[in-house]
Amino acid sequence: MAEDTKQHIRIHVYDQDFDIAVRPQDEPLYRRAAKFITERYNKYAEMFKGHKSDHTIALMTLIDIALLYEMEVDKNDVEPYNNTLKRLILEIDKALEGK
Repeated sequence: MAEDTKQHIRIHVYDQDFDIAVRPQDEPLYRRAAKFITERYNKYAEMFKGHKSDHTIALMTLIDIALLYEMEVDKNDVEPYNNTLKRLILEIDKALEGK
């Protein structure tokens, strides 16, 4: 299948290059993700280089990105709306059955 075809790309994250196989439509996402990680890491490195280890700076970067992800997931939680809709549908069904 064409959508399963992968291409090999090289992305640069902070100080390292990675060769990865991605679907062509996902290439821009990987490149933006690599740029985002590098920018976040550079921000922390600028603030803490010489005071914290590279490993600690990397972990701080991961926590920062994971926090942003979790905040987005919480923002996009549609379960409360789905529950409300289900309740409304049940009420409408009950009302229609009574007629």
